[in-house]
Amino acid sequence: MRPARRSGVLPIERTLRLPRGRRWRLGRKPQVMGILNITPDSFSDGGLWLERDRAVLHGLEMLDEGADLLDLGAESTRPGGGVYGDGAATVPPEEEIARLLPVLDELRRRTERPLSVDTRKGAVARAALAAGADLINDVSLLSDPELADCVAEAGCPLILMHSRGETASMQQGIRFEDLLGEVAAELGDAVDRAVAAGVERSQILVDPGIGFGKTYDQNLELLHHADAFARSLELPVVLGASRKSFIGHVTADDGAPPDPPRDRLAGSLAAVAWASSTGAAVVRVHDVADTVRFLKVWHAIEGSGAPR
Repeated sequence: MRPARRSGVLPIERTLRLPRGRRWRLGRKPQVMGILNITPDSFSDGGLWLERDRAVLHGLEMLDEGADLLDLGAESTRPGGGVYGDGAATVPPEEEIARLLPVLDELRRRTERPLSVDTRKGAVARAALAAGADLINDVSLLSDPELADCVAEAGCPLILMHSRGETASMQQGIRFEDLLGEVAAELGDAVDRAVAAGVERSQILVDPGIGFGKTYDQNLELLHHADAFARSLELPVVLGASRKSFIGHVTADDGAPPDPPRDRLAGSLAAVAWASSTGAAVVRVHDVADTVRFLKVWHAIEGSGAPR
């Protein structure tokens, strides 16, 4: 007898509109978003891709490895108050734009694949969209109302990620009475504010913000129940667990400090596997080639249980 097929959570399938008449299809398999940090101080690879030509080549390499889209960030949002000390320094909009645009311009010239820009600032989002960005990834739940305004004007997709507090101190004084309920409610409030600003609800994705203002155990709980946000908000979910410190905490020997980011690939792939099984629409990762190969095997195994 053929064993019953493993039951997973079906993702929210939809087609989002991109600028210049293009489309971005979210299907039954998670899209792989490659992380491109154009920063000197990101927690995992700060400084590696700060120079324009190196950043462009790395972005193109991730696309060749199978990334469905790239997420360009020119300001680190490394959270402070915990493993990463004081966290990353806030970058003025002018400096963030100066780092971002040379890389974005060249990548836009060389690929039609979707290009996301990770920023908290409306001025940066506006400049990025004018330069050819396709969507905006905001890790601050619209702390800058101008960001929603320029996304609405562009008619592009918007990712809203949950976080609490200032970057420099968000890993201190973490308090939740109802983790899942509060994260969902705060995401829902940001979605409502985006819609009020003119962003179409069908163009919004949500991210529970693993690693941003949460304890190690809370990060595991959010990942475990990630499908709850798709159900409660009826929106596609983005999960970014790649190389984050909770993975190093889990894999470290008892009493030892967390394993460093370079040693977190196995844990990152475990998080991708769980994200896929819970219906995540997008997984945001540093290690594109390994993630793409992993998901090919994962889905081949999953598909082998389908009725014939």
